[in-house]
Amino acid sequence: MLETSQRLLALLGLLQTRPAWTGAELAERLDVSTRTVRNDIDRLRELGYPVDATRGPAGHYQLGVGAKLPPLLLDDEEAVAVAVGLRTGAGVVGMAESSVRALTKLEQVLPHRLQRQVDAINKAMEKGPDNTRSNVDAPEIDTAVLSTIAACIRDEHYLRFEYVVPDGVSLYKAGSSATQDLPILVEPYRLVSWHGYWHLVARDEQAEWRTYRVDWMSLRMATGRRYQPKPMADAAYTDFVLRDVASAGWKVHARITVYAPAQEVLSRIHAAVGIVESVDDNTCVLVTGADSLETVAVYIGMLGLDFHVDGPPALITHLKTLGNRYLNAIEGPTDRHP
Repeated sequence: MLETSQRLLALLGLLQTRPAWTGAELAERLDVSTRTVRNDIDRLRELGYPVDATRGPAGHYQLGVGAKLPPLLLDDEEAVAVAVGLRTGAGVVGMAESSVRALTKLEQVLPHRLQRQVDAINKAMEKGPDNTRSNVDAPEIDTAVLSTIAACIRDEHYLRFEYVVPDGVSLYKAGSSATQDLPILVEPYRLVSWHGYWHLVARDEQAEWRTYRVDWMSLRMATGRRYQPKPMADAAYTDFVLRDVASAGWKVHARITVYAPAQEVLSRIHAAVGIVESVDDNTCVLVTGADSLETVAVYIGMLGLDFHVDGPPALITHLKTLGNRYLNAIEGPTDRHP
């Protein structure tokens, strides 16, 4: 006889294959008693799956409205994880339409309790633009943390948390978010996913807009207090995060003089990924960053323009090593020095 969880999944599979089943038919197919079938039907209902029962000589069971798609047995964390994956997949070239379809199907088949969590995630998050990925692994994020933040955004509840920036990471500039000793209380507005990192856009107690890395947050007890929302324009949240991170939120920040007009540089990068300052008609300064020297070097090379690195010194050293490596690949390493 199947274990309970396997049997429940098998029962759901049978119920979705045809409009109606008698208890005896289900018992025979599952090799259990009709009493076990009744108990399993009750368990499915407790999980939120609608199963209708008709009594009498023509009595039968059938899935209720909203459960005609192939059913899924997902716990809260699994449902949130799948929803997040599909939501971020909607931004991948070639996957947008199929990701949206799959997310719609998932929301339809989940129990109401999980539908609310998935819907909160879907409405609370945005995805930044994709370009070159970092060679630094993205941090693991607890789906329960994302779900809690999304629920606070949905319900317009204040969010309280502790915030600790790890050693060796540049602190955010004034106006953004550095380590704080006391719990922080904010009005949460949007979750933005960019290159595997999650950022919360929120207003602090001084009504200043700030960004917070979710992997540096430790949530405290829920407040249950509502705030009066004063949101940004929908399109502004992602750009706010990208500008903030590009100017001060990376481990490595670079200042580069580019021998081209500012408009030419802006046409080759996402406007929010770096800050471009015009010097004259043929020169500008690009301020950008990443979580490693290697990634910054790739960004610079992808510009396809002449440039000079003003800093940091470690990046200059890395580019010298990289340049010699490329020359060695062409001419051979006879007299080359790193």
